[in-house]
Amino acid sequence: MPRVRRCKYKGCHGFAMMPNYYCTKHIKYEVEYRAEREKYRKRQASRSTTWHYNHVTRYRNSVKSEQNKFYHSREWQSLRALALQRDFNLCKYCRINPGNIVDHIVPIEWDQNRMKNADNLVTCCRDCHAKKTRWEQKYYGTGLHNSLKDVPAITDIEIINKLMNARDDK
Repeated sequence: MPRVRRCKYKGCHGFAMMPNYYCTKHIKYEVEYRAEREKYRKRQASRSTTWHYNHVTRYRNSVKSEQNKFYHSREWQSLRALALQRDFNLCKYCRINPGNIVDHIVPIEWDQNRMKNADNLVTCCRDCHAKKTRWEQKYYGTGLHNSLKDVPAITDIEIINKLMNARDDK
């Protein structure tokens, strides 16, 4: 006797032959359902990647460990709130999107002395933050597998905005 289960279609009480989830009447929904399940499975699998990043990569050395500890301190929370209020929660790079990320203008990986300086903080949106991070990796040499470069610090937001939005067509 073949194994069966109830059809997943709402209101249908028909039987679906294993390994299907839908009866022969509603079998057209099977592909979509399996795609949803696969998407969910992949999302669950990525949680281990997230755990590894949060528990290993963030603490890869003593400097990164101290930086991460700073971002969980009250001092950072107050500096962040100050920057958000000062910038009216508006992205200072695109001046269009609301910003909820507070970023260091000059990366602290490049200059530790500017970590607690409120003048080195800027509010930005997610897209602009991603662009600026990529630009910092090229200009300052920040990031996991890069080496820091001996270049002058750029503190003007307008100049940074032009540089990070410039094309590399040269």
